[in-house]
Amino acid sequence: MRELRIQKWGNSLAVRIPSAIARRAGFHAGNPVRLSMQGPAVLVSSAGQRELSLAQKLALFDPQRHGGEAMVSGRKGREIV
Repeated sequence: MRELRIQKWGNSLAVRIPSAIARRAGFHAGNPVRLSMQGPAVLVSSAGQRELSLAQKLALFDPQRHGGEAMVSGRKGREIV
C-alpha cells in the first residue's frame, strides 16, 4: 500500500499511478479505465484495450502473417494510371 498525493490537473484532480502498480494491473498509456465508488473508496479498473490509431494499426500489419495483399484478385477498372 502506497500513499500518494492528489494533484490539480486543469479543473480536475489527478493521482499518478506508479509504474510498478500499473504493470501489475496491466495498465498502459491510452488504455480506457472505469472509475467507480465502493463506500469511501475510489476504484480504478480496466475498461478494455486501448484503441489504436490507423498509423499504429498499419505499423503492426505483417503481410506474411495476414496473407499478403488484401486484393489478390487482380485489376478491375482503371487502377493503373
